[in-house]
Amino acid sequence: MNRLKSMLLRLGKFLGFGVRRLQPRPSWYPDELLRYDYQKEFIDFGLKPGDRVLDVGAGSDPFPHATHLADLFLEACEHRHSGVVTDARPFTLATVLALPFPDKYFDFVYCVHTLEHVDDPLQACRELMRVGRRGYIETPTLAKDMLFSWAKGQHLWHVIAIGNELCFFEYSDSQSKGIASTAWWDVIQSTYHNPLQEAYYRNLDLFNVMFQWQESFDVHVFRQDGTVERTAG
Repeated sequence: MNRLKSMLLRLGKFLGFGVRRLQPRPSWYPDELLRYDYQKEFIDFGLKPGDRVLDVGAGSDPFPHATHLADLFLEACEHRHSGVVTDARPFTLATVLALPFPDKYFDFVYCVHTLEHVDDPLQACRELMRVGRRGYIETPTLAKDMLFSWAKGQHLWHVIAIGNELCFFEYSDSQSKGIASTAWWDVIQSTYHNPLQEAYYRNLDLFNVMFQWQESFDVHVFRQDGTVERTAG
């Protein structure tokens, strides 16, 4: 057997082929089960006992420290493959564009992978600031959307955080298509180990906009027709 293996290796080398033993990938990486698995490595949420915490767009992966949950959909929809997880926490059926809560009702508002879907991100951000004293926003970056090719028909905006500002850029049709290939997805999700998997999962702060805010933040919205909207100030 060893002699045959040696002969095959020499033959492969002669023909210009390399031989590599495929190793199984780890059973899971951060982000494959719960987003909080990677967020806690980058973000100090600074929550205190007794804080009232709202998760807007909680979906099937609610923030573990949330005291209240809100989402626009109960069942699986075009934006996610499973229904809402409500458990025992108070749940409100609502849109981020019009949250049915009093001003500054929450100590902290968590809104993750939601704002890239909304028609009016300026109004959504105003609502987050209205109902919360501070919070955390996360969206996929342009690079992430383009590599996975999943923005088309799903995401309307890519986002950049600069200081205390969030800038929303409306997708062009070509941008939303991304690389138009499953090549990146196939590598990242492969059952076999690939170094690109670590490169991706260990740098999720580069593949996601991770934005913390206190009291208020500025918003700019750039549309494909050339118009620009922004918060006053």
